[in-house]
Parts: sequence; C-alpha cells; structure tokens
Amino acid sequence: MSAAVALIDYGAGNLQSVANALKETKYEHVAVTADADIVVNAERIILPGVGAFAHCMGALGAIPGMIEAMEIAVLERGAPFLGICVGMQLMAGEGCEHGVTPGLGWIAGSVAAIAPAPGIKVPHMGWNHVDVSGLHPVLKAGEAYFLHGYAFAADDPEQVLALTDHGGPIVAAVGRDNMIGVQFHPEKSQAYGLATLERFLAWRP
Repeated sequence: MSAAVALIDYGAGNLQSVANALKETKYEHVAVTADADIVVNAERIILPGVGAFAHCMGALGAIPGMIEAMEIAVLERGAPFLGICVGMQLMAGEGCEHGVTPGLGWIAGSVAAIAPAPGIKVPHMGWNHVDVSGLHPVLKAGEAYFLHGYAFAADDPEQVLALTDHGGPIVAAVGRDNMIGVQFHPEKSQAYGLATLERFLAWRP
C-alpha cells in the first residue's frame, strides 16, 4: 500500500485542520492514516502535533511499527518530511516538559519552555513574522500563526532555517536534507500557510 502524502494520525489534535488545508491546495492524493504500512511507502510524510511533547511522543510510539516506518521512509529512502508544531518538536533529541522524554533524534537539540519575560506572554500565541535564514525551497518570509509554550533549541545553527521574535529569537523552522519542521501552524496561517504547504508538496530535495 502507498500514498502520495501520508498525514499521520496519532491523536495529535490538529489533524483535521491540516487535512482541510491540504484540500485547499487542491492536492488530491493525501491519506490520513495510522497505518505504518502506508507511511513506509508514502512519497511524502506530514507529522502534525498539538499538546505536550511526552504525550505526543508516547502516542506516536504506541502505533505498532510507526516510528520504524517513518525512519525507513524518511532517513533511509529520503521521502520529504514536514513536521508541524509539536510534530516539528518531536524531531529533536529530547523534550524537557515534566521531565526529559527522548524524541526522534532527527535534528540534534532539545525542546524547553519559553522563558517568561516582562511584557511577554507564554504561551506564544498569535501572528508573528517568520524571518528565513538563507534559502530553502519550502520557506519564505512572512506572517504566520503560532501557538506554543515550548521552543526548539538546535545544537547546529545551520539546521535552524527560520526564526521569529517573542521576547528574543525563537526557532520557527528547522531542517536538514529531506526533512523540515515548522513551529508555526500552516493550517491556521491563511495564504502564507497554504503557500508553505504547496511548496512542500512540490519540493524535491
């Protein structure tokens, strides 16, 4: 079994809104799935996510063979991968919410709480500018919608693809090779978000 795009269903909260946004792009070959056999053969993979790092990582790992299927498809076969919000954070080596939880380990780094500061609300919620560092076929500068209380700290600055500002720089996108993760929500970011999804669907690393 195979699909052009596998949108992984692991009870992550924003699944339907991401599926609806993909429909808006007019891209027709999307499978919303919790089937590892579909994911392992998919041409592209999208991992959404809303909630706590540990809960989401546990839910992903509870699907038989899913993490292994993702590793085969993305790391071995080179299928383009997009992680959204917590889906991006799960790419890290670990998350530091209510203790330390190992992540997928695809991008070296950790996910920790955004430090409170005078005049800065946590969680970071609302529209903010995405400042792209360098060139990447999927990313453009623009205004996107964020909703998160934890942020990615990447070990390798070259794997930070974009920043936003919320009382200081916060990672808005990470990536390497055939994988990219965005902290913002493309499905809630109107024209900017749809354009980001369209570029991912056309991306050939």
